[in-house]
Amino acid sequence: MAVGFIGLGIMGGPMAENLLEKGHSLLVYDVDPEAVERAVRAGAKASCLKEIGEQCRIVFTILPKGDVVKEVLFGKDGVAQGLAEGSIVCDMSSVTPVESRYCHERLKVQGAGFVDAPVSGGEPGARMGTLAFMAGGEEEDLERLRPYLEVMGSSVLLVGGSGSGSVAKLANQIIVNNTIAVVSEAFVFAVKAGADPLKVYQAIRGGLAGSAVLEAKLPMILEREFAPGGKISINHKDIRNVLDTAHALDVPVPYSAQLFEILQCLKVYGHMDEDHGGIVQYFEGLADVTVEKT
Repeated sequence: MAVGFIGLGIMGGPMAENLLEKGHSLLVYDVDPEAVERAVRAGAKASCLKEIGEQCRIVFTILPKGDVVKEVLFGKDGVAQGLAEGSIVCDMSSVTPVESRYCHERLKVQGAGFVDAPVSGGEPGARMGTLAFMAGGEEEDLERLRPYLEVMGSSVLLVGGSGSGSVAKLANQIIVNNTIAVVSEAFVFAVKAGADPLKVYQAIRGGLAGSAVLEAKLPMILEREFAPGGKISINHKDIRNVLDTAHALDVPVPYSAQLFEILQCLKVYGHMDEDHGGIVQYFEGLADVTVEKT
């Protein structure tokens, strides 16, 4: 039986292709006809949302935000309109835990499962099939999804009940985006002080300051390569979700609040479609320097 796959963007497109390369039959949907055509050329079949619900017992979604997920599932002619009892929807989008639990409860009423399984690893991880999945939901539902998730990723972990995957993703985004900001600030400081940023990078990468974020983003910054693997716009949305969720829980998040304003500034200056390594441009503007190879 075919698997449904909805959302064929920077992340979803290569993830779907990995499933196709392993011989899985996919019914696909995206609002972008070109993205659908690429998937069809790779072996998928184009479909509509309701048909995916009717014909697929497992449906994956990876979409820009929670409102879009809910519309795709529960809107007129949405997936849930034709979803059979015993089916499972796996949402790999970055949304709030409240939105994940809403989807879980609505699908539970009609006898279908829902797993929130957002990912970390960016576009390179999506292409190489090395993403990390952090899942929330029922263990038996995750086990049915595991063979597919292990094609798309190298790590699949059940964090807890419904919404737990989304909590883990927001925690991930706090760490990743604040680390990019700190790396940016540090290298703007180094350049302003007259040091070669490449030499500084080589000097510190093997010590305690070394990190996956440093290794992934600093070379891009030095090359001024901001083609998106993870768009600033998506991370702007994720940090907004962090603030909304944290405030609802009475958890102060001062670093993330400041980070949101940094991202808001980058929005004003038209950087939202760039990779989040482009956060460095905010700090460069403050100090009037550019972090690049000398």
